Amino acid sequence: MTNNNKYKILVLSDLKEGTSTALKNTISLSKMVDADIELFHVIKPIDVVETDSQLSAMRTISKKHIKVEKKIRKLIDPISEDYGSIIHSSFTIGNVKNEIEDKIKKTKPDIIVLGKRKPKKLSFIGDSITEFVLNTHKDIVMIASGTQSLEPEKKLSLGFFNNEKQSFESNLIETLISQTDQSLKSFNIIDKLNQTPNELPSTTNKKVDFVFEKNDNVYQTLSSYLVKNKVNLLCVGRIDQAKTQKVNTVKLQDVIDKVDVSLLLTS
Repeated sequence: MTNNNKYKILVLSDLKEGTSTALKNTISLSKMVDADIELFHVIKPIDVVETDSQLSAMRTISKKHIKVEKKIRKLIDPISEDYGSIIHSSFTIGNVKNEIEDKIKKTKPDIIVLGKRKPKKLSFIGDSITEFVLNTHKDIVMIASGTQSLEPEKKLSLGFFNNEKQSFESNLIETLISQTDQSLKSFNIIDKLNQTPNELPSTTNKKVDFVFEKNDNVYQTLSSYLVKNKVNLLCVGRIDQAKTQKVNTVKLQDVIDKVDVSLLLTS
C-alpha cells in the first residue's frame, strides 16, 4: 500500500481489444478497495524503428510516441469521465518482459491487472506474459474477463475457488468481502467426492459450497455454475505446491484459460 494509505493498481495493456473492459474491471476494483490506477504499455522496438538512419529513427520514435499517447488517451478519457476515476498512464519502448519487470520493481503495485487472452493452440514455456507476471509478481494479480465485467457502483458477487484459507487472509480480501451483502460462494474441484473440500476464511457472510469431482468437463460445469450464481469475481489462491504435500488437482493455467469470469489470483 502507498504512503497515502491507498492501494496501487498497475494495469499492463497491449492497447488491443479488451483494454476498455479491463479498465472498467479495474475501476470497479479500485472503488471497492480505494486504489490509484496506472496503465502501462510497452512498445516493441521492432514496431518502431525499421531504418539505419539515426535521424530518421528519431523522427519515427517521436511520431510513434505521439500516436501511442493519443491512443491511450482515447481509451482512458471516456472511461475516466464516465466513472469519475483518474487513470494515470505511462509507456516505454523496449523488451516487453524486461520493461514490465522493471516497472513492477519501481512501482511496487499491490495489484497487477492483465486482460484475459485467448489460449493459444501452440504454447511454448516462458512465452506467456501472464505466466511471466505471475512468476515475477508474488502479490495479487487480476485476470480481467473480456466479456464478464465488474461494473463500477454495482454490487460485488464474490466467489472463492479451491480455497486455501491462508491465501485469502489479507486486508484487501477482507475489504472485498465487506463490499458484498450476498452469500459467499465456495467452488471446489476434488479428486473424489468423499474428499473434504477446503474451507473459506472466517466471515459473518452466509456461505454456499459447490463441490465438483474432477473430470473432462469439470471446467465447463464450473463456468455454468458461476454464471447461474452471477459470480463476477472469483478469488483463486496461489499455493506453492512445492511447499505442500497436497496433490495438484487443479492447474492454475486451466482455470485462467477455461473459466470466463474475472479472476483475482491471491498471493
